[in-house]
Amino acid sequence: MKLTLVQGDITEQRVDAIVNAANSSLLGGGGVDGAIHRKGGPEILEECRALRASRYGGGLPAGQAVSTTAGRLPARWVIHTVGPVYSRSEDRSHLLASCYRESLKVADALGAATVAFPAVSTGVYRWPMDDAARISVTTVLRSGSTIDEARFVLFDFAAYEIFDRVLREFG
Repeated sequence: MKLTLVQGDITEQRVDAIVNAANSSLLGGGGVDGAIHRKGGPEILEECRALRASRYGGGLPAGQAVSTTAGRLPARWVIHTVGPVYSRSEDRSHLLASCYRESLKVADALGAATVAFPAVSTGVYRWPMDDAARISVTTVLRSGSTIDEARFVLFDFAAYEIFDRVLREFG
């Protein structure tokens, strides 16, 4: 698998699947989640509501992933995953790693060749960027996924630099 880094807007990525750093409601929110729902249009929300009415009545648990249409985005699917809120008193890194593993499992099941990831949990969930980069890069590269390219789309240059350093350290 090829792992690439891009500084930019995840909603503009021409890939098979875009991963959404969703909240457990699946009904939109701020940050990446809000941007994906706004640009993707009502089709995404409609499928999310159907998921809430069936399998995820209580919401999507942290560390799990599920797919919907990408609506008006330049992708085929959106893979929604709920990252954990960072805690200094409790190690939740297994949940953050699970977001990436489960998203890749969904991508493999869909037949996706290219997947764009945000830095899950690093916004309002306050996960430190250095640690998030280490966990995500390590998890994706060791996943055993059959996708051709995993692309990390980082919103700003500071995040890009951190992911770039972690990727170079990984070798």
